[in-house]
Amino acid sequence: MDQKKPVPIDHGDILQLNRAAWDRQSQSGESPWVQPVDEITISNAKQGIWSVILTPTIEVPRDWFGNLQGKRILGLASGGGQQMPVLAAAGGRVTSFDNSPEQLAKDRVVAEHEGLEITTVQGDMADLGVFPDGSFDLIFHPVSNVFAPDVRVVWRECFRVLDQGGSLLAGFMNPDYYLFDHEEIENGGPLEVKFPLPYADSESLTTEEMNARVQRGEAIEFSHSLDDQIGGQLDAGFSLAGFYEDRWSDEATPLNSYMPTSMATRAIKRE
Repeated sequence: MDQKKPVPIDHGDILQLNRAAWDRQSQSGESPWVQPVDEITISNAKQGIWSVILTPTIEVPRDWFGNLQGKRILGLASGGGQQMPVLAAAGGRVTSFDNSPEQLAKDRVVAEHEGLEITTVQGDMADLGVFPDGSFDLIFHPVSNVFAPDVRVVWRECFRVLDQGGSLLAGFMNPDYYLFDHEEIENGGPLEVKFPLPYADSESLTTEEMNARVQRGEAIEFSHSLDDQIGGQLDAGFSLAGFYEDRWSDEATPLNSYMPTSMATRAIKRE
């Protein structure tokens, strides 16, 4: 078998592999994205003192949310007991939709402990068929579409389930992040361009490398061009109403010294 041409993986397999990877990561508790918020954070949110992030460090501008009281909010691929409990405590009517049962369980644990109402639904971010058209007023979608092979499908589903005038708040990786072999860099290798864009683990890695990634329980990732990230939102019918870039930390990646590694958009389904 040609080591340079991995065996194609279909969408169902990717969904299952990534679910297992995030369940494993959530169980380990090591990642900052799987650690639930504490009681003080929820208490403050109930008093109107709160913030959440779509990207690693920058707080989402409060005016991107409007008045949260009674607002129907979909946390899209945002499980883990972090943003969704905060938005529920701040007055939102929250549904958390995630591929990982373990991440959804953390939302439920915080909700039960803090007396919050959060509906949890397991599923694929590219298929929101369980929700009727116009079900939500706001979608909160932090950096997670790196695990979706086709992000344009995600944007179309978001547009469908939002009510007129609703907002999509989305974070995503700078596609240039995927020019580099981050595993090689972590092992002391050079910071140099290696992969063409758009990047996909399932296409850019050898069969041996893909097998090793799966055996380590790591999620399969995909980069998406700005044409698909931002242009895809516009093509789905959204109007862009806000944008910012964010950096990470030097510990997370040496690229942090050279460029923003992620960005966020606010898009509106105009009435």
